[in-house]
Amino acid sequence: MKSIFFENEEVTENDLYFLCYMIERIARRLHQRNKYVVNKISKEEWLRLISLADVLHCENPEKLEEEWIEGYELKQGDFNVLEVNRELVQHIPTATQMGKVYKRLIIATMQQGENFIDGMIRVYNSDLCETLDNYNCGAYYEPSYFITRAYNNDGFY
Repeated sequence: MKSIFFENEEVTENDLYFLCYMIERIARRLHQRNKYVVNKISKEEWLRLISLADVLHCENPEKLEEEWIEGYELKQGDFNVLEVNRELVQHIPTATQMGKVYKRLIIATMQQGENFIDGMIRVYNSDLCETLDNYNCGAYYEPSYFITRAYNNDGFY
């Protein structure tokens, strides 16, 4: 995928990871599902953000959270991914860890002619995300190939 600003510059998997990480941070902060954050920001804006990701990752993530929440008019919700059954869950994955899970899933399921943003929108709108974001079941801990297979088979079986 090429940067929208510099046609000779490639957007990297690291740039995609940065967006997945920021989506996770913002969704957690607002008590929203990741899908909400992805769908509230236009595809054109995601293309701009991924093209700037190599610079944005140097910014303070809390500052970026504030800017994105305000700039994209993101609202508080009532889904708190961090509310878990403490008898079942001893370790809640970090935003960094979940950003990597989603980046790997997007890369592994890329379709012919699809760019990172198209893949990101497709994956985050999948029903599988509800399972991955249910930390009581631990699906996010599964190996990448197993999560990819679950995505391709419409769920964990």
